[in-house]
Amino acid sequence: MKTLKYILLSAVVIGFTACAEPEDVLEDQGIDNTPIVLPELTAGSADFSTYVSIGNSLTAGYTDNALFIAAQENSFPNILAQKFALVGGGEFNQPLMNDNFGGLALGGNRIAQPRLVFGGAGPVPLESLIGPVTVTTDLAVNNPTGPFNNMAVPGAASFHLIAPGYGNIGNLPSAANPYFVRMTGGTPNATILEMALAQSPSFVSLWIGANDVLGYATGGASSGAPTPQATFDFALSTVMSGLSGTQGVMANIPDVTTIPYFTTVPHNPLDPSNPAYGPQIPTLNGIFGQLNQVFAFLESQGVPNATERQIVFSETAASAVVIRDESLANLSAQITGVLNASPTFPAFVQSFGLPAAAAPTVANLLGLVYGQARQATDNDLLVLTSSTIIGTVNEDFAAFLQLQGLPANLAAQFSAEGITLPLDDKWVVIPDEKAEIANATAGYNASIQAAASAAGYAFVDANAFMQQLAAGGVQDGDHILTSSLVTGGAFSLDGVHPTSRGYALIANLFMKAIDATYGSNFEESGNLVDIGDYPTNYSPTLQ
Repeated sequence: MKTLKYILLSAVVIGFTACAEPEDVLEDQGIDNTPIVLPELTAGSADFSTYVSIGNSLTAGYTDNALFIAAQENSFPNILAQKFALVGGGEFNQPLMNDNFGGLALGGNRIAQPRLVFGGAGPVPLESLIGPVTVTTDLAVNNPTGPFNNMAVPGAASFHLIAPGYGNIGNLPSAANPYFVRMTGGTPNATILEMALAQSPSFVSLWIGANDVLGYATGGASSGAPTPQATFDFALSTVMSGLSGTQGVMANIPDVTTIPYFTTVPHNPLDPSNPAYGPQIPTLNGIFGQLNQVFAFLESQGVPNATERQIVFSETAASAVVIRDESLANLSAQITGVLNASPTFPAFVQSFGLPAAAAPTVANLLGLVYGQARQATDNDLLVLTSSTIIGTVNEDFAAFLQLQGLPANLAAQFSAEGITLPLDDKWVVIPDEKAEIANATAGYNASIQAAASAAGYAFVDANAFMQQLAAGGVQDGDHILTSSLVTGGAFSLDGVHPTSRGYALIANLFMKAIDATYGSNFEESGNLVDIGDYPTNYSPTLQ
């Protein structure tokens, strides 16, 4: 009866409202039904008649580790240009690739690979799902015709904007960029800046600097260095001097160590439930137990923090990988000396089926391998590509051990990446390197913000935006994007570049900044883009 009562009550309500106009009902319920009238879109004081964008892969629309037509069409400058066209903006020409496979060829020989796609569990090469493809974008035969409003060159650092010959095919591969080769046409030695200025831009967007530190970081900070601050400042000053008299918008660069390329692989990926690893844990702890005694002895003899290098694998919880930390004092000689002086070490060597006479050789090898070794902590960053090698046998090192007299099976056991063989520097960014990257980024960003202020440009704090993504996500309309690889929606499968939806969100950030500086009203007039209209993933069959 209680259910019937509520049904009857509903019928009464329907009866009362059926003969009333919707507006009357809203008024009776105290709801404001006044139509929302948005203001007409205006450019304010901005002149978008000739818009030129300058930058690197982030400006080109690079995604899923490649450049391809669909991604270029969703680049944030192209999205901006479509909005600028509503208030006087002109044509926006991009150096489109020839297909949606991605990749580059030179005279029929592939020099860059096709895009990544989602393989069900993570990123995989396109061809692993659909079979071999022909990369049709060939620098030698089918470059597009400019001028190009999107002067973004994947791989370009600050100083490349002013480097003559950077687009000369004759300078490949060391002193030229294949993406810029496609753009220079009959002026192969023209600089990126010169080609941008030749179009007499009325409005520019400039986002440069990420590659001044990114390449160093993605290589585990193992070689090279960030661009010197003086070099960066000279390049930026030269660019801004050339752009004098234009209007524009600039963005700083994010802390690259917050992107999924550095945050996806945990420092402790060794799962004891893994049948290929778990059963080996007692043996591993037996081996490292000998080494841990050496570290304890060395600390007792005055070697500071030697016990912090002890290596232990848990049988119940995930364990950290073993890494080589070049910032540590090298204890190779001390390790070898302690082991050679140990009366029990020859018996330990014999437990592996080796003769006691091999003890000095094994002591030297252990010193060589573990002189700067330790287990990773949550202050270390493992690069995304390390996931493909952790636990695998380093065949080169195994071959080296065999040359030292170890049998093949034992050599392989002592060559397991991140377990018995410390991960090399190129796979890990350690705290000292993180600080170096952070300091370089802060220096570049201070110069960028000062340059934007001096030029009267709008300014986008991309660094703060990235921090927000990493801290929990950014909401735009009904959509929330985070920095999680694959599932977060903001980053593409390469872990570095945004998805098209991420680029749409960036376009909105740029429009908001332009509104604040030039009095345009993209946001107030409802002309920001709906990021839900842009994909987070491209189908493997997209052609």
